[in-house]
Amino acid sequence: MSRYYLGVDVGTGSARAGVFDRTGNLFGSGKHDISLSREPGEIVEQSSDEIWRAVGASVRHAMAEAAINPASVAGIGFDATCSLVVLGPGGRPLPVGPSGDPNRNVIVWMDHRALEQAARINASRHRVLDYVGGSISPEMETPKLLWLLEHRPETFANAWQFMDLADYLTWRATGALARSTCTVTCKWTYLAHENRWDASYFHAVGLGQLADEGFARIGTDIRGPGSPIGRLSRDAAADLGLPPDIPVAASLIDAHAGAIGTVGAKGGPGSIATRMAYVVGTSACTLASATIPNFVPGVWGPYHSALLPDLWLLEGGQSAAGAAIDHLVTMHPAALEAARAGLGSGAWLSERIAQRTAPHLSDAVDLAAGVHVVPDFLGNRSPFADPHARAIVAGLTLDTSIASLESLYVAGLTGIGYGCRQIVEAMRGKGLDIDTIMVSGGAAASPLVRQLLADSTGLSVAGSASPEPVLLGSAILGAVAAGDFENLKAAMGAMSSVGASHLPAPGEIELRHAQRFAAFVELQSVERRLRGRSPVLV
Repeated sequence: MSRYYLGVDVGTGSARAGVFDRTGNLFGSGKHDISLSREPGEIVEQSSDEIWRAVGASVRHAMAEAAINPASVAGIGFDATCSLVVLGPGGRPLPVGPSGDPNRNVIVWMDHRALEQAARINASRHRVLDYVGGSISPEMETPKLLWLLEHRPETFANAWQFMDLADYLTWRATGALARSTCTVTCKWTYLAHENRWDASYFHAVGLGQLADEGFARIGTDIRGPGSPIGRLSRDAAADLGLPPDIPVAASLIDAHAGAIGTVGAKGGPGSIATRMAYVVGTSACTLASATIPNFVPGVWGPYHSALLPDLWLLEGGQSAAGAAIDHLVTMHPAALEAARAGLGSGAWLSERIAQRTAPHLSDAVDLAAGVHVVPDFLGNRSPFADPHARAIVAGLTLDTSIASLESLYVAGLTGIGYGCRQIVEAMRGKGLDIDTIMVSGGAAASPLVRQLLADSTGLSVAGSASPEPVLLGSAILGAVAAGDFENLKAAMGAMSSVGASHLPAPGEIELRHAQRFAAFVELQSVERRLRGRSPVLV
């Protein structure tokens, strides 16, 4: 009987599942939406029970579409956003915000309620912060835990477990409390290169109680991604419509699953050592690996074995990418025409512009002439680690035509590309040899988007041959946990392949992007000065 692997991806707005074989072919996929609850103060919450129900619905849909024998599923891998899940005794949800609603027990990654706590933690200048680019983000878990301790002390006191969402999924699937090296190292300050938590850090920032408890509520059993973490329980099997006892792998953060699905792919430019994964969805994440610990200010890490065994991971990103483009175009009057076309505004614009500029997609930059966008709507995650940064849109007129909307759209895309370029330059400045961007995520599915990314960064951009590289990354975890591959690298090479590649355009196009990039950097400096800060040089 053929063997298949199930990958499950929980993003900000939906849960998705995919069924793959050992060569990486996709046989079926499913998706189910997840709701978000927002409140003033940059509070964004979700329900872990609703997320699990969405996982079950997406898995059942994927299995039905694949039309395979459920007994042939040999392994399961999960990935999810780096959101904080709070569970009380018996695993019941506890409230994490002002609403007091226990069903809202997930502080979503994009929630910035802990800005003040993050600032205080950074003021400690503890050595642990060296491994998060020198500055912890309010998107990470210890600032959020400190916020809970100070604003919801009853929840903090009554919590049985604090979990990253990806670890919650493996616990829900197996009952195992083991955590992934990926989640606790990248978002919780676990020092994987020393195989320990640093108790002095927790005492220094006001979370000493967790250290005094021996870290029992945040994880003492840490497993590498893809390692077997347990087997599917009977209750979880019933929820997912699968037989019990399927091996379940230690999980990944969602962007990191995109890296597993792309950077080790067969063919195309670059290698694991020179490829940088760029996972573009609501936000964007950049991931590059090195054999030695490179410390890059404003870039998270270096994280040991957080993605691949014995390699150091550097993680940058942009807090708003797809979300920035959506916001830009939907606030324009002409976006109504895209809605009438029955497509998302970005997809409609991308298709429209690509048809007009093909085969020379690089020429689309001409549409943005005079319009510039710094898309830091949710701050600058990298390379400035500045959560207070804000977006700038320059060059607008009173024009409300579709042509004006196209100009704003292309300016937004190039702005995201220039932000990525800054991250690459910061990494290269510390010795990383990056020559290729391996892109994945729904916001980068368009050939136009990929070409503009190549042009604005000056690097080759390659996609995956798989239509679902993030789901493939999680399925690869399942294949390794099943014992069908020796390790992640072997599974990546067997199950993933490079798809279309895009080279940066030379000549006049290259010059135009150099000029626009210089304007981008200048606008960032202006925004900092307006906030009373000195400009930060790239």
